[in-house]
Amino acid sequence: MPVPKGSTIDPARTRATILRAATAVLYERGLDGVGVAELCARLGISKETLYRHFGAKDGLVEAMLQERSRRVTRRLAEVVEQAGDDPREQLTALFDALQGWYDDPVFRGCAMLNASAQHHDETVRALAARHLDRYLELLTGIAERAGAAAPDVLGRQLLMLVEGATVVAAQHDAGGVGEHARQAALTLLAASGSARSTPDRATRPRRRP
Repeated sequence: MPVPKGSTIDPARTRATILRAATAVLYERGLDGVGVAELCARLGISKETLYRHFGAKDGLVEAMLQERSRRVTRRLAEVVEQAGDDPREQLTALFDALQGWYDDPVFRGCAMLNASAQHHDETVRALAARHLDRYLELLTGIAERAGAAAPDVLGRQLLMLVEGATVVAAQHDAGGVGEHARQAALTLLAASGSARSTPDRATRPRRRP
């Protein structure tokens, strides 16, 4: 990667810069939608630089997926935490955040599931599974705080809503998908045996942040 005259080369910073730029390109075009030569041209780096930092394109893809998963799940965990202690408010905030993502012009669906569909190798599938595990951990935590009779079951049901909504938003129509999924999630929460569930409050309309 070009380095301004007088600058000190920082391998970690260079790697992070490449990773950040490559993430946008690979998410937009798909893992197989851009070759190494074009990718390097768009990033403004040589093939040698790419290979030095990531070994090969596959190494870059793996690093991109790992970082994106950490960033997305960390952001959603922050959204849930900022919503306060009420599990209903936490679910509402989470699905509102997802709707905001669906409405973004650059939205192309879940990068992890997209990658898993394109590459049926064990490494990518394991990364996608780990990503879903992070979602499941977050959602099961909400179910536990709500006092659900079977929080592990409710967590998986909520995961299905999250990923199902994301697929529908990417492949069909993003308009209102997050809101519909949110209402379904709150209905599940109210029926979960939670002592804290109050359907009339849980289903009221919410404004997106």
